[in-house]
Amino acid sequence: QVQLVELGGGLVQHGGSLRLSCVVPGFTVKDGYIGWFGQAPGKEREGVACVGVNDGSTDIQDSRKGRFEISRDISGNKDRYTTYLSILQASPEVTADYYCATDPLSVSCLSGSWIGMNDWGQGTRVTVSV
Repeated sequence: QVQLVELGGGLVQHGGSLRLSCVVPGFTVKDGYIGWFGQAPGKEREGVACVGVNDGSTDIQDSRKGRFEISRDISGNKDRYTTYLSILQASPEVTADYYCATDPLSVSCLSGSWIGMNDWGQGTRVTVSV
């Protein structure tokens, strides 16, 4: 089982920006997608964005467009695979725990469902101050 690591959470001011990182150590993900999911307090985990492992294609869930961007590190480090989730112009609705996960068979990420995602990180908390 692969343990992903999310970094970069914390407190961000209303209207500010923040970038989260997701590291997949050992570069064990060969295909499919890496996805980011958010779980707001008292709510279910929901998809935010996906990035294609091989082609770098990106997809943002419709409800999240304009507020998030996803990208990947293509510097060539073969020891790990890193994706980034950028929060743009943070609003209170963005406050949540954010998780990244693998979707090696491309069965779940693009639908925004966490069911079917494979390996997960421990999550990182983002709090937007008003």
